[in-house]
Amino acid sequence: MLLEIRHVTQYHYERPVRESLMELWMQPQKGARQRLVSFELDVEPAAQLFSYPDSFGNAVYHFDVPHPHDRLTIIARSAVETEHAAELPDRLDIGEWDRLRSEFVRGECFDFLRPHGFVQTTERLLAFIAQHDLEALRRQDPLTALKRLNETLYQSFGYQPGVTDADSPIDLALEAGSGVCQDFAHIMLAICRSWGLPARYVSGYLFTDRDAGDRSDPDATHAWIEVFLPSLRWVGFDPTNNCLTGERHVAVAVGRDYADVTPSRGVYKGDAESHLAVGVTVRRARAALAEPEFLRLAKPASFGARRRGDAAAAHQDQQRQQQQQQQQQQQ
Repeated sequence: MLLEIRHVTQYHYERPVRESLMELWMQPQKGARQRLVSFELDVEPAAQLFSYPDSFGNAVYHFDVPHPHDRLTIIARSAVETEHAAELPDRLDIGEWDRLRSEFVRGECFDFLRPHGFVQTTERLLAFIAQHDLEALRRQDPLTALKRLNETLYQSFGYQPGVTDADSPIDLALEAGSGVCQDFAHIMLAICRSWGLPARYVSGYLFTDRDAGDRSDPDATHAWIEVFLPSLRWVGFDPTNNCLTGERHVAVAVGRDYADVTPSRGVYKGDAESHLAVGVTVRRARAALAEPEFLRLAKPASFGARRRGDAAAAHQDQQRQQQQQQQQQQQ
């Protein structure tokens, strides 16, 4: 499936701030199931963009706007070609639990086995586990247990934006019985890690299909989890929509929780309140993109550079005209 994604982020400041420093986790991943066809970033006010891979291998972009401004707009455009996930077996053998306790798995997935940030085993979470008898799922093989857990979370929580915030602990969603994809992912991560299952948070996008039963907001980013099973490697589960991840899911970044992979974060200098607005559009590409994989970054506008470029072009035109005139005279 070929998808086009437009992700607009705008910060509005009540009065001009002196400087903004930002980091972005917005570039879709490259992998066997997901090919990044193109990606470009535009920033207004214009700024020079730099990049680095973080400790989890995600592409991170950062920039500095070192002059007064009252608005900061970031537009990320992506084209991604996705494929169906590999077909999974109906179940695994019960020995998978023993393989999960191996020294290799515990060492390789160390960061994704422990509580961290939003992913905590709280008293409310323990009460939720007891209420739904989730510990009984561990008598089954890990893959079957995860499918049942995914379904239980989907049935137990309503999807309702505005109940929680980006920095809300899981207890808020557990108490309200509703939340958004980020909350459901954190709750599932906490349960998985308490079972000894390495699990990581995935941020990205979803091409929403209401006919398929999706309840995610089509105008927002999406989140789900991936669990490491030695026999299958990383397997994606989407508790918001009660499904395994597939060709409609576009992964951007992985981490221990949301705080590791926020789409944008930064600081600014100035005594002003900021207001954030985000808009996301994910749609099928109208035609196949023939361009090779590439990355285009917005460059800061420079009047002087444009003038130098214009002067150079004019000089080259003048030289060509003189050469043509000399050739005509020789003829």
